[in-house]
Amino acid sequence: MPISFTTFVSHLAQDPVLAVTTALVLAVILVNGWTDAPNAIATAVVTDALPFRPAVVLAAICNLLGVVCMTAVNSSVAETIYDIADFSGDPSSALTALCAALVSIVAWAVLAWRFGIPTSESHALVAGVTGAAIALRGGLSNVRAAAWGKVLLGLVLSVALGFLLGRLAVRLLPRRGSSRAFRKCQIGGAAAMAFLHGAQDGQKFMGVFLLGTALAAGRRDTETFLIPLWLMVLCALVMALGTAMGGRRIIDTVGRDMVSLTPRLGFAADLGGGVCLLLCTALGLPVSTTHAKTAAILGVGGRADRGVVRSILLTWIFTFPGCGLIGFFTAKCFLSLFS
Repeated sequence: MPISFTTFVSHLAQDPVLAVTTALVLAVILVNGWTDAPNAIATAVVTDALPFRPAVVLAAICNLLGVVCMTAVNSSVAETIYDIADFSGDPSSALTALCAALVSIVAWAVLAWRFGIPTSESHALVAGVTGAAIALRGGLSNVRAAAWGKVLLGLVLSVALGFLLGRLAVRLLPRRGSSRAFRKCQIGGAAAMAFLHGAQDGQKFMGVFLLGTALAAGRRDTETFLIPLWLMVLCALVMALGTAMGGRRIIDTVGRDMVSLTPRLGFAADLGGGVCLLLCTALGLPVSTTHAKTAAILGVGGRADRGVVRSILLTWIFTFPGCGLIGFFTAKCFLSLFS
């Protein structure tokens, strides 16, 4: 049986560390909706298919629907994050380490947002949680290779497929279509991208939510992995709130500074990125909306600013080691202070 809301609240009242961890998970979800979700609507905003504020509202609604609908059908992405590392042993230490991992993720995401760089909270989540697990007794043996294999496969597929599908989409779309028609199509494309962002990222954070709850209860039962409806709705609403707070810096970087887009190219990028996310989600692979959409934008062939592309690629490259190290050292610090 999935954990009930009343039972979860009871755990929060009895365990201050779980309460702090829960607050940090919600903070990460909020930051994700604020810094990552804007990628879904970037092309529609910069080509004037949608004004910024209506685009944000559309993204918030579709993120919410994506979390609830996709998780009810296929929760394998959440299971992968749940199993990314071994947090067995002392539950108090494990929760402290998980709390440290979430602090590192929030710090990384806010820093990237400050410079307008579209980083992946998904990969920051995986790296930070893994780094924190390595800080526990057992060290590197706490890393679960099977779950990490899915993450790395998803990384390669999201970038390669996003780029190739973006290029294929732009070749299939008619060259003589009117800009007005393509702008209308972009509204649907932005909605689909936001829905799939919720389907992917919402699951990842629910996996961490359930990990924290299981640690507080002193057990990890992966064979009866069930996500309660109240948790789907809570994660979706917090993500939607983050999106509603805006993300203009990220939109400007992806849609204006990186590549010059026309409505036709923007719609092709939406198609390529959307199909890539749909395929990876159906396969249960945790992938980054940022990577899929950015790769699709580059794939459509607009004039790219090499300096911006270089800074984005470097951020992607340093996300895993950077967040992993921050998670590790933050966990060591927290464990020395609170254990």
